[in-house]
Order: sequence, then C-alpha cells, then structure tokens
Amino acid sequence: MKMYAIIVAAGSGTRMQSELPKQFLPLAGKPLYYYATQVFLQTFRDIEVILVVAPACPFRHEDLTGCFEGSSQVRVVTGGATRFESVKNGLAAIGDQGIVFIHDAVRPFISKNFLMQLQEEALIKGNAIPCIEVLDSLRKVQGDENVTVRRDDYRAIQTPQVFDIANIKKAYEQPSIEAFTDDASVLEAAGHRIKLVEGLRENIKITTPIDLKYAEWMMAG
Repeated sequence: MKMYAIIVAAGSGTRMQSELPKQFLPLAGKPLYYYATQVFLQTFRDIEVILVVAPACPFRHEDLTGCFEGSSQVRVVTGGATRFESVKNGLAAIGDQGIVFIHDAVRPFISKNFLMQLQEEALIKGNAIPCIEVLDSLRKVQGDENVTVRRDDYRAIQTPQVFDIANIKKAYEQPSIEAFTDDASVLEAAGHRIKLVEGLRENIKITTPIDLKYAEWMMAG
C-alpha cells in the first residue's frame, strides 16, 4: 500500500507576529516544520512526503529538504492562496492509489504510535480523523445573544487526517466554500462519512507566540 504525507507549510502566520512564517521559526535548533516531517520519515520506511509551501516562500526548495534524514523522500510543492488550494496542489503531486496523511506543519508533537494507529484505522474505514474532548465550557454566540451548549456534544479536531487517496482527490474537485475548515469537511461534503479516532492532547497547533513558548518548554522537558 503506497503512503504519502502532505505537510501543509504554506501559511502566512500573521497571528505569530513574526516576519518569518511560523512554520520556519526555530524550535530547539530546527525549523518548526522539521519535527512532524521527520516523524513520518522515521515511522514509515517507504513513505513519500510532500512539503507544500507558499508561492512567496523565503527559502529555496532544495534548502528546505536538506535537514532531513531520508531527504530523498521529501519533495517541495508550491501551494496556493488558500489552504484548500495548497492541499489540492499537494494532492496533484501524488499517485492515485493508497492512503495520504494531510498534516499541519505547525503541529510538531506527533508520535510513531499515533501515526500507526491512524494508518490502521484509515485502511479499515477509509479515513481517520483525530479528535480530542473539549475541556472548556462552550457558549454559542448568535448576534447579541449567547447560549450555553453541551461540550460533550463537541470534539476538537486535529491533524494529521488520513484518507483513501482516490476519495480525497475526488472530494477536492469541488469548488472551495467557507465551510471547508479542514480536509474532513471537504470529504464530508462529497458524501463520505467521517470516522473519528482519539487524538493526542499534546498535539497542539503552534499559532501564537505563547504557543511557541509552550512548545519550547515541552521540548526542554
């Protein structure tokens, strides 16, 4: 079974308040995108990794792959103006059969066991979408009004999300709409049932300067 990982590293990172996009910021001596990519390479011997970067990426493509053990398995693809377009470009760069992981470059704290669990679920069910329970209280805001909702009815969604390649490629033939907040929502709109699996609490997304400080603490610990 052929496996691919699309690492989405095309964001501008405006909430990080940094001139350098957050996926390229250093974390413990390596660029942020390095960590998740290296876990994929160490977990699956034959995986092919597609690193999707912005058209205005400040680095040469060959410089982005040189830091990896197994760098020959990593290719760089230019993304688009939106995440939807970037993922679509990444999908266009892979074969038509097998499974594909689609992962945010700024989620560094994944593990070999986690990836293997997702792979197993996707092979059985056609997709595997990691999620975690919501711990905070939630309120739904409607204009000037707001109302409490049951947090047990909700899950926070993570990446990597794993798909049968033929299904997700077909789903990405749809026009992009505002409701497409992740790859699972694209697949769902194409008529597929989403299969949720348990995620990792430590699989945080590095979005703000505080997140980066927390990541540095986790690396040190």
